[in-house]
Amino acid sequence: MNILAIESSCDDTAAAVVRDGRTVLSSCVSSQIEMHTVYGGVVPEIASRKHVEAISGLAEKALEDAGLSKNELDAVAVTYAPGLIGAVLVGVNFAKGVAMALGLPLIPVHHVRGHIAANYISHPDLEPPFVCLCVSGGTTAIVDVRSYTEMSVLGGTRDDAAGECFDKVARVLGIGYPGGGPMDRLAQGGDDGRYPLPVAHVSGAELDMSFSGLKTASLNLIHNSQQKGEALDLPAFAASFGKAVSDSLVPRTMAAAKRTGYGKIAVAGGVAANSRIRADLQAACAQSGDRLFLPELRWCGDNAAMIGCQGFYEFQAGHTAGWDLNAYATRDIALG
Repeated sequence: MNILAIESSCDDTAAAVVRDGRTVLSSCVSSQIEMHTVYGGVVPEIASRKHVEAISGLAEKALEDAGLSKNELDAVAVTYAPGLIGAVLVGVNFAKGVAMALGLPLIPVHHVRGHIAANYISHPDLEPPFVCLCVSGGTTAIVDVRSYTEMSVLGGTRDDAAGECFDKVARVLGIGYPGGGPMDRLAQGGDDGRYPLPVAHVSGAELDMSFSGLKTASLNLIHNSQQKGEALDLPAFAASFGKAVSDSLVPRTMAAAKRTGYGKIAVAGGVAANSRIRADLQAACAQSGDRLFLPELRWCGDNAAMIGCQGFYEFQAGHTAGWDLNAYATRDIALG
């Protein structure tokens, strides 16, 4: 089954062709990072306009790279939630037009479900059930993946997403946007014990997290150093920040894995590329005996291949949409 997949939930326009949920025939991504860097974050109106400009040509390129014609497609999958509503609408409306014109089924895909499915590309042997830590600029959640299409959130952030904190701190430091990569590179060789930073605990909800206190403490530390004219040890600060994030994510993920007893842990989303979090999870799984599945770095960020992968399983479960499909800024992963 050849699926043309479309992803436009934030600032990357992406198109891909995926066969039978596991084989990526092509994957094309048009990044807007350079233009949004000027503002220190994504400007929704600009993102939407750039999606409109790029999406048609990108879909054509995905088909060309896959060596297929339009007539060889079997379905169209698209991210319909969650994300920046204007950006998501561009992808949904384009996908509806393609599916209608070609007489193909339209498959709606939850963006976070797509990130989870990126692991199926990197690990053909991975099958549910498993626990997945989903961490990105907009999501931080520990998900119980009971089947390819049955999922529920075991724990998540009560406020800011971990990726958003990386972005905000990196912006204040002036080291680039998005912040995950620059912060990770800066942390290499830094003393992660030099700047003690808070790790929040949510009373009565052991798997839930909070990152607003960490963000506030980090920004206060940066501003106080600037006001006092004191030099901040940037590698040590970045390493301390990464440790605080990991110390919040990893123990809760391991607790969720123990609770479910699946013996398998996966990680998904842009922050899944962070070297500290990956290393800490590897160490924790080596001790617990759980199998760890880490997506290749190229599949951590937003891409359409992951949407095509998940779209295949949604189609098998009978989850298709009509021409009244709408876009949603927020959507429970359990609802698909």
